[in-house]
Amino acid sequence: MLSNNELLEKAKEASKKAYCPYSKFPVGACILYENGNIYTGCNVENSSFGLSLCAERNAMSNAINSGEQSQLIKIAIYSPNTTKCFPCGACRQWVQEFSFGNNIEIILEDDNKNCCSYFINDIFPYSFKLI
Repeated sequence: MLSNNELLEKAKEASKKAYCPYSKFPVGACILYENGNIYTGCNVENSSFGLSLCAERNAMSNAINSGEQSQLIKIAIYSPNTTKCFPCGACRQWVQEFSFGNNIEIILEDDNKNCCSYFINDIFPYSFKLI
């Protein structure tokens, strides 16, 4: 199973594939499932901004499209433009949706270029839940 540093490195690699001609803010994400499978994603912008896709949602969509059945356990997020690139509100809701009650670890890069961790329940304590 990949370490937090390795997951963050995969997120960095994914950020290089971002399509962000409007914001110039590339983001990459790497998600880890309980069975060891990983999926990456990058942000993909659109001139109609509401149609843009964040890296985190792109990675989760890749997992779903691949038929992933295991439990999501971690997500690493990276942008070369900032440290501690936290997920936006929509991505926090997506992470919560696919956590199935587990407290997913969010891995970011701190100001010293080291891994730091937060948990979805701490950064998004009042998510919308139907189940």
